[in-house]
Amino acid sequence: MDFRELRYARAMEFAIQEINNRTDLLPGITLGYQIHDSCAAVPMAVKDAFQFANGMEPFYNDTDSCSKSAAAAVPALVGESASTPSISMARILGLFGIPQVSHYATCACLSDKRQFPTFFRTIPSDHHQAAALARMVKHFGWTWIGAVRSDTDYGNYGMASFLKAAQEEGICVEYSESYYRTQPRSKLERVANVIRRSTARVIVAFINSSEMRALLEELVKQPLPPLQWIGSETWITHPEFRKYNMCAGAIGFGVPRSVIPGLREFLLDLSPAQALKSPLLTEFWESSFSCSLKGSSGGARQCDGSEDIRALQNPYTDTSELREANMVYKATYAIAQAIHGVICNDTQCDKSAKFTPWQILEQLKKVNFTTKNGYQVSFDSNGDPVAVYELINWQIEKDGSIDVVTVGRYDSSKPSGQEFSMSRAISWLGGNTEVPRSVCSESCPRGTRKAVQKGKPVCCYDCIPCAEGEITNKTDSLNCAQCPPEFWPNTQQDSCLPKPVEFLSWDDTLSVILTVFSVAGAFIAVCVAAVFYKHRTSPIVRANNSELSFLLLFSLILCFLCSLTFIGQPSEWSCMLRHTAFGITFVLCISCVLGKTIVVLMAFRATLPGSNVMKWFGPPQQRLSVLAFTFIQVLICVLWLTMSPPFPFKNLKHYKERIILECGLGSAIGFWAVLGYIGFLALLCFILAFLARKLPDNFNEAKFITFSMLIFCAVWVTFIPAYVSSPGKFTVAVEIFAILASSFGVIFCIFAPKCFIIMFKPEQNTKKHLMGKGPTKSL
Repeated sequence: MDFRELRYARAMEFAIQEINNRTDLLPGITLGYQIHDSCAAVPMAVKDAFQFANGMEPFYNDTDSCSKSAAAAVPALVGESASTPSISMARILGLFGIPQVSHYATCACLSDKRQFPTFFRTIPSDHHQAAALARMVKHFGWTWIGAVRSDTDYGNYGMASFLKAAQEEGICVEYSESYYRTQPRSKLERVANVIRRSTARVIVAFINSSEMRALLEELVKQPLPPLQWIGSETWITHPEFRKYNMCAGAIGFGVPRSVIPGLREFLLDLSPAQALKSPLLTEFWESSFSCSLKGSSGGARQCDGSEDIRALQNPYTDTSELREANMVYKATYAIAQAIHGVICNDTQCDKSAKFTPWQILEQLKKVNFTTKNGYQVSFDSNGDPVAVYELINWQIEKDGSIDVVTVGRYDSSKPSGQEFSMSRAISWLGGNTEVPRSVCSESCPRGTRKAVQKGKPVCCYDCIPCAEGEITNKTDSLNCAQCPPEFWPNTQQDSCLPKPVEFLSWDDTLSVILTVFSVAGAFIAVCVAAVFYKHRTSPIVRANNSELSFLLLFSLILCFLCSLTFIGQPSEWSCMLRHTAFGITFVLCISCVLGKTIVVLMAFRATLPGSNVMKWFGPPQQRLSVLAFTFIQVLICVLWLTMSPPFPFKNLKHYKERIILECGLGSAIGFWAVLGYIGFLALLCFILAFLARKLPDNFNEAKFITFSMLIFCAVWVTFIPAYVSSPGKFTVAVEIFAILASSFGVIFCIFAPKCFIIMFKPEQNTKKHLMGKGPTKSL
């Protein structure tokens, strides 16, 4: 005999007695009852359902004073405890319209009103328990679990709801095994071996007490790795399992414990004479005291009246928690309230009123009251109550025993996210306060992403570093995010940092060196101009057009200084200025050199008999030629700036990890037209100077112009590939170097020999010597 089930039956009897003694609920009405034992078997439950519907003789009846006031044998039913028998009964009772209020059948399937239109319950549906269990597992970070269930409607439907909720929470299940007590022992051994070999350290058991008992007995036979048990309400509060220390630290949801005033006294107010009135109570008495009430039978001694029921320690007398018994108490009161709604008004009840089970059914849908012990009772459209659970924890006491402790509460009526509330700390496996870990793969740190291992659940993965340019700023990321174009990941790849902006700044070492050379070149040009100005009347200065010499020196000063415009942060004005200033000053320089070259050629042409060529290329024509050549470059630059001028832009393509701030050409045609025109003039100057290199003269300027143009052309020919291939700020540095190198080439090749003669060989600075009429020496 299951003493807990007997206590449930007696709790209903107590509630009916309490209702009958009240004057406010059903005044003048006495409720009767029948108690049937289904033996937790479907065939017996079906038989009982037909008995209730057909009005057969009761198996247990405490009174014969009930009148047949209902159309059916009974207007309503409390029970059954298990889900599978309840399903069988509900299908039959639903055909007759007899309402059934269960106190312990939790299968979520019973909420389907199309199949079970007359079913109600005072215990929450497993739908809520499964969702709460999944959320709890997720809360404690367990993503790799095992699952075991009873192979019954309770276990299968409950586990299905849990697995669905667990999948939505991202929880993976290593195994899901089922067992029923009538299945072969080999099946139980296989389930136990699966649990022993598994890597999951958390196991969810949606299982009935009988199957749980068999499973634990099998598991204790061989060593078992430490497991964190998660229990359903059926076994987590069952006192029988507290002897298994392997379950210490177990947590799960249970029906809230309660106090029913007077119930304990009612249960213990049982004498041998009263027990003899019912076969159930007789069996209980004889089983509890190992004696016989009906005389000696089977060798058992005769009960002599000395038996003390208060000294018994069994589930029948244990009223310390009263969890499921309170569900019976509420179910009984719910039916009484429904009857009250049918036959009573505010003050009195109609004893002679006839009513049908359908009327009770409709009233049950509307009941909303509070019991004497303070519990709210109502049903939703599915016949379910508000889901309220206590979070149960099995904690080890100082003496080594296990105590069931309430550590929290779950109330589905609370706002979303506030259903859970904790009241005390949880004691985990082995009495630890640290939450045990159960994962297939450790958490992926920031800067990595999860890559699922082939052929395994999604919780088993490898941690792959994010690709270049990507980050994750949270753990267990499925994908890495690309940084914005102007940002780049840090070393840990968990945040995007602004890319450093690179340009040839003034405080750069390379900039300082180039600035020194630029200023030095301009200073040299100024010094040469000063020397020439001081000796402007000397023959060597006057030998070629001195105006062109001074104009050339002025253009060289500008060439040296224009390189400075390439240093610093590019802006709209600096980008336009640097290219146009460079193009115009260099053309002015080359134009002057070209003019001097033509002067040399024309001068020797003029010495031929009958030649008057110099009058066609005198100083005015020389000045005009320089102006014309320069004007063409100015025109090119104006067109370039008008149509598509250079502009500052951020180059994000050359380097992935930094930004190159540079001047875009705007129009590539304009840029290469400027360079091409300079190259054309330099080449023309080189050819003419090359032709005049062997003209007789002690100081033939043409050969020095040839050298200068050779250097100039060599520099700018090598500049083109270096310019295209140089990265970042070095592109600008190459351009500055080309400007300085070509400028130094011109100033040293053309003016150094003259300055040398002026400063150190003044005896050669005579017209006679220059005309070749005196002794000559190689320079």
